[in-house]
Amino acid sequence: MISVEEAQRLCLGLAGTVGTEEIALADTAGRVLAVSAQAGRAQPPFRSAAMDGYAVKNSEVAIGAAFTVVGESAAGHGWDGTLEAGQAVRIFTGAPVPEGADHVVIQEDVDRDGDTITIQPNLGDGPNIRPEGVDFPSDFALKAPRRLSAIDLALLAAMNVDRVTVAKRPVVDILATGDELIMPGEVPTRDQIIASNLFAIKALVEQAGGIAHIHPIAADTEEAITDAMKAMTGDIAITIGGASVGDYDLVGKVSDALGVERSFYKIAMRPGKPLIAGRFPHGAPYLGLPGNPVSAIVCALLFLIPLVKRMQGLDDVLPATRTARLGHDTPKNGPRTHYMRATLDGDEVTIAGSQDSSLLTVMAEANCLVIRPIGDEARQKGEVVEIVPL
Repeated sequence: MISVEEAQRLCLGLAGTVGTEEIALADTAGRVLAVSAQAGRAQPPFRSAAMDGYAVKNSEVAIGAAFTVVGESAAGHGWDGTLEAGQAVRIFTGAPVPEGADHVVIQEDVDRDGDTITIQPNLGDGPNIRPEGVDFPSDFALKAPRRLSAIDLALLAAMNVDRVTVAKRPVVDILATGDELIMPGEVPTRDQIIASNLFAIKALVEQAGGIAHIHPIAADTEEAITDAMKAMTGDIAITIGGASVGDYDLVGKVSDALGVERSFYKIAMRPGKPLIAGRFPHGAPYLGLPGNPVSAIVCALLFLIPLVKRMQGLDDVLPATRTARLGHDTPKNGPRTHYMRATLDGDEVTIAGSQDSSLLTVMAEANCLVIRPIGDEARQKGEVVEIVPL
């Protein structure tokens, strides 16, 4: 068995590229920027008023000073003249500051009588002008790779970018195997259960930016599994179940027969020890996840999702970790790294009482996984442990 860290390294080593595509800015939320986007102009592209008021010369600003209003500058409709001594231009927030002006006196600080304004004793600080390019200069670039957020879309729009080059979304084929499984909504026999982890894996893939295809469940025969695995032609192939060493665990045998170049089999972790990783002859990475629901989900979080992200060109793809303090004593860990379902409340974490890998309710109630390293000694309440937030 290999370590989790080595398994993650090997899995990421399977990542290929899925190419790029150019799409409309409005369609890029959540996509990965593949080519840095260049601004078309500075923002703002001119000196602009930060407040409603009057544009004047700063050297003339003084309590009691009077100015003649000679024009108006509004957003989208600037004043084209050049300000002379003793003159003022009525100006509104966001409007271009006219040539010759370098101070905006806010409207609350003046008294206006016809076309004359007089600065009042409550004069505030200035100059209330946003410099050209104060947000970003004309040579600004939004660097790739980057997962595009809603704010990024606003920034790209301000940069006058209407089309964006993004990584294509990797297509992930998901195949569950086992005579005991049926799909939700079907009527089970007394010996069958519902295929549940398919839907968690699909959701995780889509949250990571991939496209997930659920294939029909394959029966526990070499012929059925072979036909089903041959039908997986996406960028990543995933099987769930059949990866252990029982008489009906046929996935490893079939994948070998199909020419999968195996990277590893079995990891020193729980849950999720019987994980297969490799590459199909046509180049697609392959992961054989264990069948127990929690095992499959934890393995997806640690190995599949980083792979999906890396294939979109992202660098920082492994699950983020942080520390927390134990809310209770916990015994010594065994010979495998243990990812324990737990609940974080503030800075204190409570490990769930049962860690059975078949219990989805415990997983659903957890908001983090406590990482217990191999052979970790017994820990006392208040000690610091590493966690993976969920």
